[in-house]
Amino acid sequence: MRLSHFLALACCLAANVFPTNIWAQSETQMTSAALLEKAIGYHDQNNQWPKLRAVLNIRMETPGKSPRESVVQLNNAQGIFSLEASRDSHTTFYRISPQDCRLTYNGSEDFTAQQAQEHRLTCVQGHKMKNYYTYLYGLPMKLKDPGTQPDPLAYKKEFRGKQYWVLEVSYDPEVGKDIWFFYFDTQTYALRHYQFYHDLEKGDGEYILLDQEATVQGVIMPKNRAWYTNLEDRYLGTDFLSVAQ
Repeated sequence: MRLSHFLALACCLAANVFPTNIWAQSETQMTSAALLEKAIGYHDQNNQWPKLRAVLNIRMETPGKSPRESVVQLNNAQGIFSLEASRDSHTTFYRISPQDCRLTYNGSEDFTAQQAQEHRLTCVQGHKMKNYYTYLYGLPMKLKDPGTQPDPLAYKKEFRGKQYWVLEVSYDPEVGKDIWFFYFDTQTYALRHYQFYHDLEKGDGEYILLDQEATVQGVIMPKNRAWYTNLEDRYLGTDFLSVAQ
């Protein structure tokens, strides 16, 4: 799976951009503001995401590769993020805070330039990983961040044999160029799947199926996230979340 499509999106996201003056709803259409309000009410009823402090254990399984085990620590109130990722005999660590950046390779801050290049051990990469993980695990709340351009109306559509409310989202050019579709349960408004295209006419990009849920300090997150290509319907991998108690 490709992280790069999410990294540019995540780097600029932080406040409400949806209009709140129109709340009309029919059987087949709803304002994007109304849908997002309902979805956030499901996933973060008590507005815990901005102050979330949690440890996420994530196992990534990819065809043809060894699993990657990651430990993500979030302290959203203080803007602190850390990621320890291990695969085979390699363990990388990033800690990003507003004041500094700390990197290690196999537990040591003394690593070679070749190791840094091979494993992308830079503060720039550390910030990208912070944006990536906070974006994915912060959905749908992150859809209220600046640079997000939702279609004014959400609509109902069938996806993989089931009806969903669909929110179509594009982004300001400096944030991202992909077109996104977010699929919400028609009864609970839970975020169930999402999909992005680089070019709608070509039908490229990927879709992501969400399965099961975990409640993390009051925030409901997907436990399993499976990635597929849109064109070939090719399986790319799955992220499995468990939460440290």
